[in-house]
Amino acid sequence: MASVEYMTTHGHHQHGHDNHNGHSHGAGLAESLTLDALILGTYLEQATALAVELTPTPGVIIDAGSGSGVGTVALAQRFENAHIIALDKSADMLGQTLEAASKNGLTGQVTTVLADLDDAWPEVAAADLIWASSSLHEVADPERSMGEMFAGLNAGGLLMVIEMDGLPCFLSAATLADGTELAALEARLHAALAQMRWNHHPDWRAGLERAGFDVVEQRSYTAVGNSTPDLASRYARMFLERIRTAMDDVATAADLAILDSLLASDGPESLASRTDLQVRGSRTVWAARKP
Repeated sequence: MASVEYMTTHGHHQHGHDNHNGHSHGAGLAESLTLDALILGTYLEQATALAVELTPTPGVIIDAGSGSGVGTVALAQRFENAHIIALDKSADMLGQTLEAASKNGLTGQVTTVLADLDDAWPEVAAADLIWASSSLHEVADPERSMGEMFAGLNAGGLLMVIEMDGLPCFLSAATLADGTELAALEARLHAALAQMRWNHHPDWRAGLERAGFDVVEQRSYTAVGNSTPDLASRYARMFLERIRTAMDDVATAADLAILDSLLASDGPESLASRTDLQVRGSRTVWAARKP
């Protein structure tokens, strides 16, 4: 599924880009992707259900930019008779995918291929469904990649592109002792990142149509995480630590000080001490058919 994360001028899953969008292949990326799916994973249920509506019996499915494999597993569970090919440029991520498949009893249904989507489309079987979750905005030339995906589908095949509509939110409307509202702080940080084009992607409809696809569905799914305080705190910390590295030149000193207090290992404002965190996010799905 990508590969979650967030961000880019070129944005996520191809996993392996180390850029201002925050998609590095650090040790925490796989855990971030897994936490995102665990906490906000209702979109996976909704998007794979849509895939069943539109292409009920695919023989071959390609997960383009599979990341840690949460999308690959969701697809394999939804389409029990399909063969899933996971593509990613990171051997480490593909290892995570195979491990996730094994844990879910799907080993014989999933294969992995090391492939950089900025290079030529890999020599793999033609697909009936290509799943590109948070990966298309990561590639250097999305229009070229859409054309390659079009060529890589059988006639009547379906491409599903999934993108985060914005960065995940964690902070409540609670007010700190100095009068700072945490949700307002989070909005300011997200606005600064937007100016840096984190998680930047267009409405893909026009590009998909130029590639030859018929866009048959476009849906948005909003999710409010249902998780324990510990899981919410872990995910919030991993995300806020990632964006903190980009904040020095774009956030005020006051906002940086509050962000640092949230990331502190202890203290009344630390994420570890907060019980009011709630993970929120939304995604848009474009489903495009090859005539």
